[in-house]
Amino acid sequence: MPNAKVLSEKQAIVASLTEKLQNAAAGVIVDYKGITVAEDTALRVSCRENNVDYAVVKNTLLRFAFNNLGMTELDEQLNGTTSLAVCVDDPVAPARVIADFAKKLNGKFEIKGGFMEGKVVSLETVNALAAIPALPVLQAQVLGTMLAPISALACVLKQIAEKDGAAAE
Repeated sequence: MPNAKVLSEKQAIVASLTEKLQNAAAGVIVDYKGITVAEDTALRVSCRENNVDYAVVKNTLLRFAFNNLGMTELDEQLNGTTSLAVCVDDPVAPARVIADFAKKLNGKFEIKGGFMEGKVVSLETVNALAAIPALPVLQAQVLGTMLAPISALACVLKQIAEKDGAAAE
């Protein structure tokens, strides 16, 4: 049995993890076996750029945190080397960043599972989330869609004006 000091430190870590998971919009559990320091550094830089919190976590502590939140379905994924990527404000960011690195590192980096808004999601859902473009790209696509009819109308009106002999400006 661990002494009281060690036990209280571990309980504090579990409480911190539980709070982090509770406040997260989404998260991804990853098996990072076999990546180099350079690859890990590049991953962490990419995570910081996308406001994703990435950390290596002990399976037992993470299991206690998930159980505190009622996400016991993730217990079976907590084997081997485990890291956790979570984001508070963008539910798509962790899946997108981690899936991108999983493709680059081909076999060394594997997504185990994920959760979104306090509910466990399947691996297929995590991969589907990863396929969604970043928020600025989506906003640009929506604006482009909204501006297309207006631009087309302006072109048609200009052609009508030129056809009738008026000078177009």
